Amino acid sequence: MEITALKGVGEKTAALFHKLHIDTAEELTRYYPRDYENFAPPVELAGAFCEDTVAVAGRIQGSIATRHVRGLSITTFEAACEGGVLHLVYFNMPYLKNSLKSGVQYIFRGFLQKKGNRFSMEQARMYKPEEYAGVTGRLLPVYSVTKGLSNNTVVKAVRQAIVVSEQAEDCLPEEIRLQEKLCTYEEAVRQIHFPESRDALVRARERLVFDEFLLFILMIRSMKEDAAKLPNGCPMIEIAGTERLIEALPYRLTGAQRKVWDEIKGDLTSEHTMNRLIQGDVGSGKTILAFLALIMCAGNGYQGALMAPTEVLAAQHYETLMQFKKRYHLSVSPVLLTGSVSARERRAAYAQIESGEADIILGTHALIQDKVNYRRLGLVITDEQHRFGVRQRESLAQKGRDVHVLVMSATPIPRTLAIILYGDLHISVLDEMPANRLPIKNCVVNTAYRPAAYQFIEREVAAGRQAYVICPAVDESENAELENVTAYTAKLREHMPSSVQIASLHGRMKAAEKNRVMEAFAAGQIDVLVSTTVIEVGINVPNATVMMVENAERFGLAQLHQLRGRVGRGGAQSYCIFVSGRDKPETMARLKILNESNDGFYIASQDLKLRGPGDLFGIRQSGDLKFALADVFQDAAILKRAADWADRIYEQDPQLVSERYAPLRRRLARQEINEVDFRTI
Repeated sequence: MEITALKGVGEKTAALFHKLHIDTAEELTRYYPRDYENFAPPVELAGAFCEDTVAVAGRIQGSIATRHVRGLSITTFEAACEGGVLHLVYFNMPYLKNSLKSGVQYIFRGFLQKKGNRFSMEQARMYKPEEYAGVTGRLLPVYSVTKGLSNNTVVKAVRQAIVVSEQAEDCLPEEIRLQEKLCTYEEAVRQIHFPESRDALVRARERLVFDEFLLFILMIRSMKEDAAKLPNGCPMIEIAGTERLIEALPYRLTGAQRKVWDEIKGDLTSEHTMNRLIQGDVGSGKTILAFLALIMCAGNGYQGALMAPTEVLAAQHYETLMQFKKRYHLSVSPVLLTGSVSARERRAAYAQIESGEADIILGTHALIQDKVNYRRLGLVITDEQHRFGVRQRESLAQKGRDVHVLVMSATPIPRTLAIILYGDLHISVLDEMPANRLPIKNCVVNTAYRPAAYQFIEREVAAGRQAYVICPAVDESENAELENVTAYTAKLREHMPSSVQIASLHGRMKAAEKNRVMEAFAAGQIDVLVSTTVIEVGINVPNATVMMVENAERFGLAQLHQLRGRVGRGGAQSYCIFVSGRDKPETMARLKILNESNDGFYIASQDLKLRGPGDLFGIRQSGDLKFALADVFQDAAILKRAADWADRIYEQDPQLVSERYAPLRRRLARQEINEVDFRTI
């Protein structure tokens, strides 16, 4: 059913839903909440937990003041509560001065902090007492939205979509569902959106995560079966050019790089088509191996293509390869193809690719457009492979015939899980860092350390360095207790001298604007970049020496380690500051694991031990394969169960032709598995 059939969803609203990749009622039921608001009863201020989201009842007292600082309006007032006085701060909400009156009672819900003897909240939500009583004790869904689309509109539409989709086919055979003690699909959909209790939410999530993993693994199994049968349609021989380049490099390849390079050469010269994953930390030397493979491919008369997740990274790869060509006299003809190159440059690139004049093609999704015709494509490499859906890298490989595939990932997933997730690929691991890399210095602190951190960043900027500050939210509408890019950028400009150039970056910006900001940061025109995890991949700035992560407790350890990999890429000492919004001992102990090691695989193994089914609220995705709900660390046990069933199903009926597995076959056919990440970053 088209989404316009739902009451209250006209063409204008449907266009907003389309921006979120939602066009039907069924797609809307799979647009899961990114969080839930848990409305607990109000508490006494004196007995409330600080560094947590709480609700307190208070009566506004005294005057309401608004001041302006460098373009930022700051409204402040106080409320008399049981157990003390609450100081309230609001940014860019000057209208509050006229709409609020002294003496009126409200319920203030927000992130409570205590500085000295003063309790305070920033951007707290205000409710009339009777209004708050109506939501007390409930878990209310919070969705990622786009400009013009409110959370309330999504809630109303989802309620209707669930009703019209109640008779939707359950893809899971009854036998599997009962043995795994899973709820029905209908129940899971209803409870994931509007849970009756936390236990109901846990059960619903378990069922939907199991489905995600099972469908994904079944698709991977079929791809592996197809790949295993492919003869080497692009046979190659070793060439002297790659060894000459290795000898000429100003550094020696690590033992791990040598081992993986031997594996790549073995694949390219073997009887079967290469299908290999290189797994290695940021900075472990994956890119030089990709270049060597591309040079070997070109030396054998084939074309090689490298697809990067962002235009900035694609351009950086191109510039590096052009420098290599000039410095080491390489006989290659690279070309850059991205969405933002001019029409004239694009036409020229198309012609060079089709004629075979260009033998190494670097770019983004533009590489798989219909207009791109390769003359003799022999090798496809995807960089930061989890940013591309499985079908996207398959699309690039289909531009040639029996093409070799090499994919690269900086996400350190334990090998037991990697074998399941990357079942169609042979796995190579780069578990050794180049000798010239200075270890990053780390510290885990609470919010009281912020002033010292700002001073430290100022000193680094004064020394000609750059810094990142990571926030988990884009703006206050996502979650009032989280630091968000919009308000934080304004706050940082207030704290730092006007000479420090500060800019923001997040996933809701248009692609051209994101590229402009990343290019400016890479060029040194921006000193401090306040960003969401959109910078997790796709930018290489050796001059950046500081990574400061706010609300670090809201991320998985593996993702924090990946964010840390954005610094330490140059010759200067680099630093990572993890700021926890919660002072709880278990939270700080978990984060301090990042102090123990810079080894991503060790950190991933610790993450796996510490994460569990109780972590439904807060810790974000691991950063790897972008499932709508599933997390490979948090849900490792479910992943293994789903993999066992996928193996059994594949052994019994690999084509899913029997009536028993027909619902699974139909679900696989109509769903683009692992293509869209519904979580806005």
